[in-house]
Amino acid sequence: MKRVRRVLKWVLVALALAVIFLAKPAYTHARAASLLLRFSGDGAPSGFATFASHEVDEEDATIDTPFGSRRARFYAPRGVDGAPGMVVCHGVHHLGIDEPRMVKFARAIASAGVVVLTPELKEIADYHIDPKSIQTIGLAAMKLKERVHRSGVGVLGLSFAGGLSLLAASDPAYAPSIDFVVTVGAHDDLERVAEFFVSDRIPEPDGSSLSVHAHDYGAVVLVYMFVDSFFEGRDVPAARAALKSWLWEKFDDAKELAQKLSEAGRAKIQLVFDHREDALKPEIERVIASHRDQMRRVSPHDALAGLRAKVFLLHGEGDTVIPPSETRWLVHDAPEGSVEDALVSRVIVHVNLEGAPTARERFDLVHLMAGVLEAADREAPVP
Repeated sequence: MKRVRRVLKWVLVALALAVIFLAKPAYTHARAASLLLRFSGDGAPSGFATFASHEVDEEDATIDTPFGSRRARFYAPRGVDGAPGMVVCHGVHHLGIDEPRMVKFARAIASAGVVVLTPELKEIADYHIDPKSIQTIGLAAMKLKERVHRSGVGVLGLSFAGGLSLLAASDPAYAPSIDFVVTVGAHDDLERVAEFFVSDRIPEPDGSSLSVHAHDYGAVVLVYMFVDSFFEGRDVPAARAALKSWLWEKFDDAKELAQKLSEAGRAKIQLVFDHREDALKPEIERVIASHRDQMRRVSPHDALAGLRAKVFLLHGEGDTVIPPSETRWLVHDAPEGSVEDALVSRVIVHVNLEGAPTARERFDLVHLMAGVLEAADREAPVP
């Protein structure tokens, strides 16, 4: 009974505020509320689930890219003819499209009546932010567009995949296939975020700065990305293997692999394991400076001139991996009129829904997702 009351509170708040603000049809808000409830794990009363959701069929697929075939998976709402499409891109996690939260999110979106395609971003799954992932996202959009027979599809990117999704939508090769982009915890400038990992400060668009302790995970990812710049040549293979095990949370394996390093290499990797960014700061800053051009190629900052898609931006207020200032930068850098909605929310923790939202916070989340579903529904069928 307590769970049912909590679910009904989500729905009633969404519907009531939709009527008050005349924002979007109440039905779309109900679909959005149901989607968020399924993702958050609160469940839904059977009557409401029947009203707002569909059974989902899953199908493995592949995407051909210039650098090899990539795994992918379709999630299709059962019994929905002419459903719109959305590419959903995973964040930095070694399980990629198989990561449980990713699978749950894709199923939730599909159950709302949208065909979902999740492409394997091999580089991101290996903790690398690489231009190849931009191509994979764009090719996935083209493949899904062909599958759903629509004029275009949406792309939703989690974490660093959000920034890369915006770059795919700005590329003339893929822009015609992408009608809208949704980002959750995205970056605008990888160099700025990398510097945040060791400084605990990051600039805001208005000239101020945000001060918060960066998540220790960020610096480890950065060292792993540029491992051959941090370690001597003969130490690189063992350092890469040890850091990968650490990122996979196989800490004992990581420490054992680290013993294969030279004495200097062991000392340095221990600083990484101990999260001693203070001691590593001069070297990390040197590496950032030497890879500035590489970081620029995977940063939306100054690269969104070709963006024609509508944009929805969502970020956690307390995100310490990619700070919320990055979404404010995206609002600043996106072409005028392209941002449909931008929300920095206390109840988002990087890419997860957490905490106990207030009624207004519930509505803000539902309202943004309702806008996304409405954008998907606007995709025109191809005769």
